[in-house]
Amino acid sequence: VQLVESGGGLVRARGSLKLSCAASGSIFRINDMGWYRQAPGKQRELVAQITSGGSTNYADSVKGRFTISRDNGKNTVDLQMISLKPEDTAVYYCNALIQVKRYYEFEYWGQGTQVTVSS
Repeated sequence: VQLVESGGGLVRARGSLKLSCAASGSIFRINDMGWYRQAPGKQRELVAQITSGGSTNYADSVKGRFTISRDNGKNTVDLQMISLKPEDTAVYYCNALIQVKRYYEFEYWGQGTQVTVSS
C-alpha cells in the first residue's frame, strides 16, 4: 500500500493551496484519513482528519481556513487550504488507517509534501 501526496509548494500569505493524497495497492477498506504537518524543530501535529463516513476533525489553528474531503471510490483525500499564514509552513503528511484484509488494519504515511507560506 502506498500513499502519494501532491500539491505542495510556495504561496504568499493569504493565498490558497490544495493538497491531494491517493492510496493505492492491496486495499480492503480505508478507515480514517488525515493530514498531519511538521514544522522545523517542532513535533508532528494533526491538521485534519476525516472518517469513512465523512465526519471531520480539525486542529484549532486551521478551523475555518482548511477543509478536508475524501472520495471513497477513488481512495483519495484532499486538503483545501485558504487564508494561509506563514505559520502554516511545514511538511504536510497524508495518513490513513487501511485494512489490507478484513481484520488487518495498519497505519500508513505518505512521503510528505512541503508547503511554504511567505509573508
